Amino acid sequence: MNLSRMLARRAAAGKPVTVALIGAGKFGSMFMTQARSTVGMHLAGVADLMPDRARERMAVCGWESGRADATSIDDALKTGRTIVTDDAMSLIHHGGIEVIVEATGDPATGIRYCLATIEHGKHIVMVNVEADALAGPLLARRAEEKGVVYSLAWGDQPALVCEHVDWARACGFKVVAAGKGTRYEPSYHRSTPDTLWSILDQYLQIADRGSINPKMFNSFIDGTKSGIEMTAICNATGLVPQSNGLAFPPATRFELAEVCKPKADGGTLEKAGVTEVVSSRTHDGRDVPHHLALGTYVVIEGDTEYARRCFKEYHMLPDSSGRYAALYRPIHMIGMELGISVASAALRKEPTGSPVCFTSDVVATAKCALKKGEMLDGEGGFTVWGKQTPAARSLEDGLLPLGLASHVKLKTDIAEGAPVRWADVEIDDTDSAVRFRREMEKAFAM
Repeated sequence: MNLSRMLARRAAAGKPVTVALIGAGKFGSMFMTQARSTVGMHLAGVADLMPDRARERMAVCGWESGRADATSIDDALKTGRTIVTDDAMSLIHHGGIEVIVEATGDPATGIRYCLATIEHGKHIVMVNVEADALAGPLLARRAEEKGVVYSLAWGDQPALVCEHVDWARACGFKVVAAGKGTRYEPSYHRSTPDTLWSILDQYLQIADRGSINPKMFNSFIDGTKSGIEMTAICNATGLVPQSNGLAFPPATRFELAEVCKPKADGGTLEKAGVTEVVSSRTHDGRDVPHHLALGTYVVIEGDTEYARRCFKEYHMLPDSSGRYAALYRPIHMIGMELGISVASAALRKEPTGSPVCFTSDVVATAKCALKKGEMLDGEGGFTVWGKQTPAARSLEDGLLPLGLASHVKLKTDIAEGAPVRWADVEIDDTDSAVRFRREMEKAFAM
């Protein structure tokens, strides 16, 4: 609760926390709009493949004319302005930058930039949860060995859920389940960038369809992003996936403790200590009132009659038995809250969530019947979606991580709904992301 004071002290000393952002997309833009007004924080550099677009985004985000036209990083650090460049490595290499925010969304790129950041002794905030799901445990270990912070991104749901879990455990509660809300129907797993609009038009009226990337947005619809985010949570908290992954049970905010408890006690979970995503739609297509879409939650257990009585007295949203109770956050503000991670890494040397184990994986799963010779197109595309799977099963069955299921050719037919295996695709074993993932599997194999 003292981050703003710590930032203010850095500002008063003339030494603001210096940050560089890689990737000026939606998440990055939301961070930029708040970074410009955060006392004690200086966004010294922004790297994007299209610098002119990045400057346009900065103007939209409220950046004053001339504030983003530094001629070099040294100039930016000296004048308090910002350099916009297409050379991300120049920001990573510069000694005056303390924290790198990796927001590209591409797993292989994220791993490369993260490793370079760690090697140069800087803290890294990984907005790129795709890279974290692919190889986060080993990236975090490398950061720890180097004495720098590897952090999930506050404002994104995984970090917020990690905070819920930490709160519960620090209070002495057993965590029964943790996760988020989303909009889900079973047919959504087949959603593609072409069919996306038939789903979105039911609840969003996007006048300018050119303003969003259909492939990226589709990963939120088809279940992939949920699998990725729950995997990040598991690997950062020690929670585990359910055997068959996410079931997306429908639930109102007030039913969380009733729904997200073990089946043996009348809920939907196979056991306690797992992640689950609740849906704002019933599986037959009806809207759920008071849903949790865009929110996060944790369900806890009271192990004494007194604790359970307190759940009721203090309106902790208990289940019908009084044994379980829920705490939820109704929204997340994505990049607008990211400064919490940046400040925590630089000033406290503490992450807002970081992988500590490898209990969960995200595996490529066929959206339709796929034929030998087809090219997989990765997250949010036409061919596969990402299913949360226990890491031990993924390794034992040789399942292909979703983060490596792009631009690879199938060597065999795959039935709709079946997982893709490493042996099913032509893999370039010299690829750096492939090598790093293989190293991570060996390091964390259970």
